[in-house]
Amino acid sequence: MAEAGGGMELGHAVGLLAVAVVAVPLFRRLGLGSVLGYLAAGLLVGPFGIGMVREPEAVLHVAELGVVMFLFLIGLEMRPARLWSLRKEIFGLGALQVTACWALLAGAALMAGLAWPAALIAGAGFALSSTAIVMQLLEERRENAEPAGQRVVSILLFEDLAIVPLLAMVAALGAAYGTEVAATRPVWMTVGLAVAAVAVVYVAGRWAMNPIFRLLARFGGREVMTAAALLVVLGAAWAMAQGGLSMAMGAFLAGVLLSESTFRHQLEADVEPFRGILLGLFFLSVGMSLDLGVVVADWRLVLLGLVAFMGLKLAAVYAIARFRHGHGEALSRAALMGEGGEFAFVLYAAALAVGLFDARTASVLSAIVVLSMAVTPLRLMIADRIRPAAVPSMDGIEAAQDLGERVLIVGFGRFAQVASQPLLARDVDVSIIDHDVEMIQAAGNFGFKVYYGDGTRLDVLRASGAAEAEAILVCVDKAESADRIVELVTAEFPLAKLYVRAFDRGHSMRLIQAGVEYQIRETFESALAFSEHVLIGLGVEPEEARESIEDARRRDEERLTLQLTGGIQAGRALMRGNAPTPQPAPYVKPRREGRLLNEDEVEKAGA
Repeated sequence: MAEAGGGMELGHAVGLLAVAVVAVPLFRRLGLGSVLGYLAAGLLVGPFGIGMVREPEAVLHVAELGVVMFLFLIGLEMRPARLWSLRKEIFGLGALQVTACWALLAGAALMAGLAWPAALIAGAGFALSSTAIVMQLLEERRENAEPAGQRVVSILLFEDLAIVPLLAMVAALGAAYGTEVAATRPVWMTVGLAVAAVAVVYVAGRWAMNPIFRLLARFGGREVMTAAALLVVLGAAWAMAQGGLSMAMGAFLAGVLLSESTFRHQLEADVEPFRGILLGLFFLSVGMSLDLGVVVADWRLVLLGLVAFMGLKLAAVYAIARFRHGHGEALSRAALMGEGGEFAFVLYAAALAVGLFDARTASVLSAIVVLSMAVTPLRLMIADRIRPAAVPSMDGIEAAQDLGERVLIVGFGRFAQVASQPLLARDVDVSIIDHDVEMIQAAGNFGFKVYYGDGTRLDVLRASGAAEAEAILVCVDKAESADRIVELVTAEFPLAKLYVRAFDRGHSMRLIQAGVEYQIRETFESALAFSEHVLIGLGVEPEEARESIEDARRRDEERLTLQLTGGIQAGRALMRGNAPTPQPAPYVKPRREGRLLNEDEVEKAGA
């Protein structure tokens, strides 16, 4: 990272950190995401903004390590068995998407007037999505562990693998049709080096890393362990780069091999801080790389290319996703992966070096890729707005109708599932309703028959047998919903006994005042049982521990009674606190000792 006349100075680092600290929270506050904030900040400080950084390419080379570390951390979460289970998505879905996008984009470039070798490379570069941007957005949305997110990760992994044959293709086309003479490796050597690099990383990760880390943990310091973690990541990336493979793929493979290591969490903790700052620097450098001069000079060509390439890729990704999955997932995947990626810069630079591209073509295509990356958060926002809300399947779920059991349970979360066990053990007839479709389906897998119904509606309560029920258990997890159900039951079904799960102390007071037979705070008894075991574990006799628990329960009941009449602050003296209680003392110490004034009292005191 350098200025026109010198290297990167401390002031430049301060400036980069300052614009990131301002831009990223601002863009996130506006709902535009951190990625767009970094890109905008990079454009501001780059050579086509205020010119604080003149050579963004140098920054990009360093910042790519952020992507490398990101993939390493993903690999740590991906056990070999889990990776093997995704093989169909990686080599099936990934290959299908890359091939389809490549064909459409290359055809568009050919129609635009590029020679067929150049068109192939132009299409290939845009067919590969941005691993850094997609993974960052998945992480921010907490979707990287979801099935749909895992399919996206699988496609990205295939794209990382695809860079090797694509670079070999550029070299072969350059030798046959290029205008520059460049020394290229034979294909057999390229493949051999790639296989050797994978073998080195595999052997080191499988058999060497654990013994080395055990040795360092025993004899090295904390800083040595951090250095070793960085050595693993960067060493794997360097080995893959020497073999012509993606550095990110090397780091990912190292992470997978170490995912079952006893030092996995230590590695994750050591690498995470570097990943975050370097990945942010990567996005900054991408923003700096946008050549506004090219955009202004060839704005029609850049805009047309952006619309054509992005539109075709969106259509291809959507169509492939829609073939096996729903409209919502297809729309999200298309919005996430509708951009060109960082590998496009590598391919276009290689094509320029062997004479398949001229400088203007390489600049225009690079500008199109950067702009497509910049609008990714906006595409995702639009997709979220137009995507229909997911409607869970109602297959196998029955609506509450004509139920009439002895006990009606409204809401069947964790609380009700436990509360139902003693009742079922005594063969008490129980009807259960809930309005969470996914929970109902999950409960069915464990042998529960739960009916669909919203307990805050009077017609649903009637259909659920509330009029005939001897007891109604309100176990919903929202205080407002519980209050509404209590209001309906006390007004319409006064003969039913009400037992209600309370959210907190204030909710308990409202329920008592509403005439509920029995209420209990959802964490009260579990907290007392927890405390009893702690006391026993500290050496207190079990009988004494139980007495302490009963004392706490009694004090709580007395305090609650006082609060019903005196407000929430009443009964504070009944609470035990851990703050020291000050002993009363006089403001001024008396000069003489106290004495008894009554002689009779003196005689009594001396007796």
